[in-house]
Amino acid sequence: MTAIDHEAEYNNRIRIAEFGAIVARWAAESAAHRGRAPAALDQPYGPAERQRYDLFHAGAPGAPLVVFIHGGYWQLGSRQDTAFAARALTAAGIDVAIPSYSLCPAVTIGDIIAELRRCVIALWAATGKRPVVVGHSAGGHLTAALLATDWSAQPDARGAPADLVRTGLAISGVFELAPLIPTTMNARLRLDPEAAATASPLFWPPPPPGRTLVAAVGEHETGEFHRQSRAIVERWARAGVVAEYLSIAGVHHFTIVDELTRPGSALFDRVVALTRGP
Repeated sequence: MTAIDHEAEYNNRIRIAEFGAIVARWAAESAAHRGRAPAALDQPYGPAERQRYDLFHAGAPGAPLVVFIHGGYWQLGSRQDTAFAARALTAAGIDVAIPSYSLCPAVTIGDIIAELRRCVIALWAATGKRPVVVGHSAGGHLTAALLATDWSAQPDARGAPADLVRTGLAISGVFELAPLIPTTMNARLRLDPEAAATASPLFWPPPPPGRTLVAAVGEHETGEFHRQSRAIVERWARAGVVAEYLSIAGVHHFTIVDELTRPGSALFDRVVALTRGP
């Protein structure tokens, strides 16, 4: 059996030459959108500098809510640079909240999971809406973590329902973190085998039966990203979760996010369908 080159499989910033140009384009589009879109910007969900979210309004009080969680291997990214992802969804009648969160190595991945839980509870308190959670890369991992959370056990639940997050779409997620230990990304993540296992939703008790997870991966992503999404879908489906593996044609780890800006694309339409219920 050939050994897996985990750096080559997981380090998309090196593997994809146009990474820098894509991220620069996202930032420019996001700055323009934040400057003109109807939104409540920089809303706090905790005391730390990055514990803020932007809430982009579709215009109707009863609009469904999507929470979009950015990627960056838990060590890069912000709500300011990913606001572009809200544009087409709000035009389709969906409110979109985009949080920032603290980054490694200043915090651990476990701390980040706790922050996103706090954010979703704050959004419930502000809107009274159960969100559909959509996340990319590290955000895909956090999507699965939120879907598998026992909300009744959260210390700051503020009356939130036990099924606060019932639906998630994880885009290019990493759900088993041990393969990241031998990579250069781990210089900032500081994972050891125990911490990696603890922060891996693949090894948590699955969500209750009836919850929904869509694990989407770009056709041109590495075998490890496809394997990870298939693994969590297979494990959670055995536990009664409505779980679906979705391969998106013609895209890689970064261009898959652009599909959220294209009404009629398979990914965009799947998100819209999820906001409308089973």
